[in-house]
Amino acid sequence: MADRLTIARPYARAAFEEARKDAGLAPWSEALQAAAIVVQDPRVASLLGNPRVTPEQLAGLVDGIAAAPLGEHGANFVRTLADNRRLGYLPEIAELFDTLKDAAEGVEDVTVTSAAPLDEAQRRKLSAGDLVIDGSLRTRLERIAYELTA
Repeated sequence: MADRLTIARPYARAAFEEARKDAGLAPWSEALQAAAIVVQDPRVASLLGNPRVTPEQLAGLVDGIAAAPLGEHGANFVRTLADNRRLGYLPEIAELFDTLKDAAEGVEDVTVTSAAPLDEAQRRKLSAGDLVIDGSLRTRLERIAYELTA
């Protein structure tokens, strides 16, 4: 897996830089995820190593299904991957791209551990996309000071 990530990393960074220039991190993320699903399909995966299928044909297939909404930039990216025989690395590229996207947007994945099972309303409340929890020491001290002086 480490070798695949090493190969995928420069492509993910290039896609991220291109998406950031166009202010289109979300559309690129969606397109890369869709392209990753396409190349993981057994019918497409069998074509990736087939010498009778040209890189242009593979790029056209993946672009037509997944990257078309990105326009020429997305098509160029898919063609570059196909020319370098790297379409099979799209799952890792998409994963690394999303990691870069989350870091740029300040998004963190968290795990909630609860002493009792959560009902659906509690789960929805915890999964709010814009929820910010400031658990820093400074904030806690300010809260304690406020409560002591109130």
